[in-house]
Amino acid sequence: MSPFQGYRGDGVLAGVRSRKRVFASAADDEPVTAAAPRRQKRREEPSLDALPDECLFEVLRRVRGAPARCASACVSRRWLALLAGIRASEAVLAPPAPAPAVPDLNMEYLGGEDDDDDEADLMGHDGDARERTFEGKEATDARLTAAAVAGRLAAVSVRGSHPARGVTDSGITALARGCPALRFLALWDVPQVTDAGLAEIATECHALERLDITGCPLVTDKGLIALAQGCPELKSLTIEACSGVANEGLKAIGRCCAKLQVVTIKNCAHVDDQGVSGLICSTTASLAKVRLQGLSITDASLAVIGYYGKAITDLTLARLPAVGERGFWVMANALGLQKLRCMTVASCPGLTDLALASVAKFSPSLKLVNLKKCSKVSDGCLKEFAESARALENLQVEECNKVTLMGILAFLLNCSPKFKALSLVKCIGIKDICSAPAQLPVCKSLRSLTIKDCPGFTDAILAVVGMICPQLENVNLSGLGSVTDNGFLPLIKSSESGLVNADLNGCENLTDTAVSALVKAHGCSLAHLSLEGCSKITDASLFAISESCSQLAELDLSNCMVSDYGVAVLAAAKQLKLRILSLSGCMKVTQKSVPFLGSMSSSLEGLNLQFNFIGNHNIASLEKQLWRCDILA
Repeated sequence: MSPFQGYRGDGVLAGVRSRKRVFASAADDEPVTAAAPRRQKRREEPSLDALPDECLFEVLRRVRGAPARCASACVSRRWLALLAGIRASEAVLAPPAPAPAVPDLNMEYLGGEDDDDDEADLMGHDGDARERTFEGKEATDARLTAAAVAGRLAAVSVRGSHPARGVTDSGITALARGCPALRFLALWDVPQVTDAGLAEIATECHALERLDITGCPLVTDKGLIALAQGCPELKSLTIEACSGVANEGLKAIGRCCAKLQVVTIKNCAHVDDQGVSGLICSTTASLAKVRLQGLSITDASLAVIGYYGKAITDLTLARLPAVGERGFWVMANALGLQKLRCMTVASCPGLTDLALASVAKFSPSLKLVNLKKCSKVSDGCLKEFAESARALENLQVEECNKVTLMGILAFLLNCSPKFKALSLVKCIGIKDICSAPAQLPVCKSLRSLTIKDCPGFTDAILAVVGMICPQLENVNLSGLGSVTDNGFLPLIKSSESGLVNADLNGCENLTDTAVSALVKAHGCSLAHLSLEGCSKITDASLFAISESCSQLAELDLSNCMVSDYGVAVLAAAKQLKLRILSLSGCMKVTQKSVPFLGSMSSSLEGLNLQFNFIGNHNIASLEKQLWRCDILA
């Protein structure tokens, strides 16, 4: 018998089946006691496994269709390895064998006119290529290779790696050869991947558009240079915590990838001004988003950004200790950031009042500014900043402790009519003032206000906020433990526009009186209410909610003092159509609430029942009633 007996152009498994039939007949003819001769005879039987790798490679590269390739890969590790080494350009699409005059009903169907349909099913009903994610212990060369053999992957994410059999260059090579149409690749914390793996991606995957490399210490400039030369379609590049990457790789990316739009470089110790400047200068026409964090760059890089960043719309600068005030000032005065719309600056000691005012003055399109841990930003620049940034819509200030209430009031008094959102988070400078300013601003354009975890924020300040912001729709007062009903009630009464979202998490001194007043005044518009950690909230608030709220979709009552009675009241409210309900940590909610929660099956999509006394048996019963709902217990 020939080793190729039973082989067809569209598959190799017919030979394997023939081999199994020969084994079966031999076993039937021999006595049970002849085990050793039988094993010897089996070894002498013809088999595809007897072929050298070169011949078997020629056989396997003629396998047509994803189902046949997957089936062949399951035969043995040797077959899987050989299939993984076949490039798309090396595959031979053999014509299907002619149909026999009399069909063989015992022959398993592996190929034919429906191969394309089978591949479409593997890809999805819309015909788009598949996406795969390999995470933790599942991230191995074997799994990645098996997925690559099936082919048609367009997006692959590897997050972490198996501690003993993690992803290496072998898996990346199989992926590159099996999926030449790959467009997105993310490698997170894959320490065994080197430049050789990236070189294979560059050789095979010329359509690659997005690359994210994080925590890969063996990747160096050599790998980035290969990618730059082989992937001219690259549009997004993220490099984070890669100690082997320096300047030459970034320069090559800038020279070769003319379509690059997004660049993120974080915590790469050997990247300095040469790499960043070379990248920015070469992509001045396309680069729209730049994020630089934890780098050894100086004022020179910011000057290059200011001059060559003509297409930049989103800029993030974080933890750049060597950048000074001069760098920000030169960046602004270079007049290149005319399209800048969003800017985030975090932990940069060089951002001063002068620098911030300059950025606002020479960036006419600026709409969002996010300042985090900028210790030198104070009240001194906020008035000038507001007067210069006439397109500003959103200001976020976090842990800028020199900013006080007087500075915020000056900003609101001079801000643009387009200004819509203000966020103050962990600002210890926001506290009561001895005397109110002569003129209180009225900011009718402000729609969203977040004052979170500011320990000095009291009832008196909240009452002032109500007077100056009459058109609020979204309020977040999370973590303001000093606020009581006395401060919250004036805010509700002064609000002329209906509140849509109210986050009051951690406001432990608010009572049922405040919640009742809130829902009575804004029940027709309120869609989201969060009361997590408000320990003085009881069933009385739920009774007011059931009577007044008609649009409420999300309600968080975690760690509140509500009981089964309050749950029953919510379930009985016909006009209330809650989609998300959280009762986590509500110790007074017991198994008696199960029938009431089950009656909410028509609207409920998410339910949190952690840390209470309902019991696992009742949870299982509830899952049957709320079969459309995601229950967290």
